[in-house]
Formats: sequence, structure tokens, C-alpha cells
Amino acid sequence: MTEAAIKWPRVTGAWLHSPALVKVFAALSGGGAEARIVGGAVRNALLDRPVRDIDIATTAVPEDVMRLAQTAGLGAYPTGIDHGTVTVVTDKQSFEVTTLRRDVATDGRHAVVTFTTSWEEDASRRDFTINALYCTANGTIYDSVGGLDDLRQRHVRFIGDPEARIREDYLRILRFFRFSAEYGKGHLDPAGLAATNALKEGLSLLSAERIRAEVLKLLAAPGAVDVIHAMYKIGILQLVVRTRLEPERFERLAAIEATLGEPPDALTRLAALAVSHPDDALFLAEQLRLSNAEASRIAAASAGDPAIDPVTSEAAARAALYKLGPETFLRAVRLAWAHSGAPSNNPHWRARALLPDRWHVPVMPFSGSDVLALGVAPGPQVGRILEAFERWWVADNFPSDAEQQSSVLKELASKALT
Repeated sequence: MTEAAIKWPRVTGAWLHSPALVKVFAALSGGGAEARIVGGAVRNALLDRPVRDIDIATTAVPEDVMRLAQTAGLGAYPTGIDHGTVTVVTDKQSFEVTTLRRDVATDGRHAVVTFTTSWEEDASRRDFTINALYCTANGTIYDSVGGLDDLRQRHVRFIGDPEARIREDYLRILRFFRFSAEYGKGHLDPAGLAATNALKEGLSLLSAERIRAEVLKLLAAPGAVDVIHAMYKIGILQLVVRTRLEPERFERLAAIEATLGEPPDALTRLAALAVSHPDDALFLAEQLRLSNAEASRIAAASAGDPAIDPVTSEAAARAALYKLGPETFLRAVRLAWAHSGAPSNNPHWRARALLPDRWHVPVMPFSGSDVLALGVAPGPQVGRILEAFERWWVADNFPSDAEQQSSVLKELASKALT
């Protein structure tokens, strides 16, 4: 298909006419350059999904983009100048403006590019047809690779030869599955699936950070369950998440989230898929370069507190909720539910999962100043008294009677003073 304006509904939306975007277009066109929005913003607008990052492709070379933006009073920063990218900033909004490119050399991780004025060449070096859609400032769509038809059919397809596209950047293997889970419907593209299987060993060339970003996005995508099963079947999932994998448990968790009306949580899903033993959480954190906060959340939710199980009393569950906090408690309940094999409509597990909705975690009624007011000298003894009070308070199911609470605290302080 030759590059041409497509007679299809124009891209619309308030975002297209935002003052910041209008200024960037005006700066580039005022210097004689042609510019179009490309990629995710166009795709999402056509699917009536939120438009976040707006990337712009242009015939202007980076030095001219810098000059034109600065002349118009806009900020311009050479954030990826070797690959033709300048970040233009106006009204506190950033736009990546990239010169039309074609690849000169690739090594499976990085590309050496040269600039071009051909929109077709620029489109042909991109990964998927649905990511190579362009639109002008007035919303006119340009498509030279069949992306609009694929978008209508929710078909994620590589541009040109899938193996050639993958050899340019092996991350495209994971991006194929992630975009299929996010935007696809029906079976995965057969040619794309075959290519990812044939070249899957190339994943070993990728950094853990790049893999992590794609995996977490994939796990939270709407079609993640079917895609995870497909990746597992051909052995790709085992190359990127190297613990004992449980796709069926992952599927049960997704069903539980849907039953509860909760959005997908990537970290909980990762734990359901890949954590069967506490050591697995530590291994995943290192393998995928999880942040300390992410690793802690997975470890805490996977610890297997027996009070999570609905066979225990609600008082025990309240103690666990108090100790873990609502977020970790909910993550732990969902994980334990998925581990149990109980169906997603199990009323007992559902009641346990909804405990934070009907019982709000109380605040510890006393602090160190209250203990000091009872005549206890400053020092470690204050902390020990508070810990003893808290143990009593939790074990007694959080009594709220102020007189009872004060009486217990006074008794504990008195014992410490004798």
C-alpha cells in the first residue's frame, strides 16, 4: 500500500487541539517542516482509549527541530539525538519529536539510523502495523502498512517479515505478546507467533530492565490469560520468568479479580504465576530487577499468613489485616485464594477478600507520650510497654472501650515501675 491519506474517520479529541500541541505543530510547520503524530496516540484515539504520550514524526532534522522550537519560545532538549529525537516542552507538557528514519544497522538491541524524508521508509522500520499510523494536526490519517484494517480487526501483526523485524530488536518478541494481550482479539497472528518461537533464544541478549517493563505491562493487559498460556506452550515464558510457572493459577487469579470487580494488578499476577516458595520471590526480584518496594510487596503477599484463609476466625483475619495493611492483605488474600484452587465465586473467600470494606483498621490508641505521662522514664522500656499493650489489644480483637484501654496500659506501666 502506498502512503496516502486514508478516507476513514479522522482522529478527533480535545487532546488533538490542546494549546501545547498546537504550538509544537506551529513551530515545525512555520519552518517549512512537515510533522505528524505517530504511534500510540493515533492508535488509542481511534480505539477511543486515553491518549497519554504524544510522539511526533517530522521531516526536519534534529538540529532544525531544536532551532525551530527555540525560536518559537519552546524548550528543546536533545534527549535521543543520535536516533533523531528531541524532546520539546511547552506548557509543562513534553513531546518527543523524532526525525523520519531508516535503519542502517541493527544488532538485536540497538539500531544505527540515518534520516530520511520518506514517510514510507519511516513506517516500514516500526514494529507493528497498528503502531505505524500517522495523523496530521487536523486529524487526517496516513497508513502505508495496513494498520487501519488490522486495528479494525484487532489484529497485531508485524510490518513486513516478522523475523526481520525481530532481528532488529529482540524485545519485539515480548512486545508482540504484550500488544496482542492489550489490543488483540482472537488467535495470535500465526506468522508472528512462528517468528517469535524461531528466534526466542535472542531474548538472552536483552537487559533485565527491558524485560521487566514488558512483562509487567503484559501481565496486567486485558487478554493476558490467553497470551500467557500461548507463551508457556512454546517455551518463551520460561525464558523470561525462570521459576516454576503456574499458568492455571494465574488464570484463577484473573478470574478472582474480575469477580471482585478489581483492576488487574501486575505484581499480584506475577506472584500467582511464578511464586510457589518464598525463595521464588527473592529470585524474581533479582532476575527482573524489581524495585525494593515491588519486591517487598510480592514477598509480603506471598508469605502465606494462615489467618488469610477463611477457615480461620474473622478475629484472626482482622489481626492479619492490621499487621499487613489493607493493600498487602488484599493481595495476600487473592493469592491464597488462587493457590487454594477454590472457584472465583466461592462465598467464603469472597467474604475474606471483602473484609477491609466492612472493617476499617483502627489506629493504635496510645503513643510514647502516654506511657511517659504514667511516670515511666524515657528509654527502651517505653517501647516494650507499647508493644505489650498492642499485643493485648490485637489478641483481644481491638477493644474500643477507652477505660479498658487505659486500665491495661496503666497496669503494664505499673509492672514496669516495680
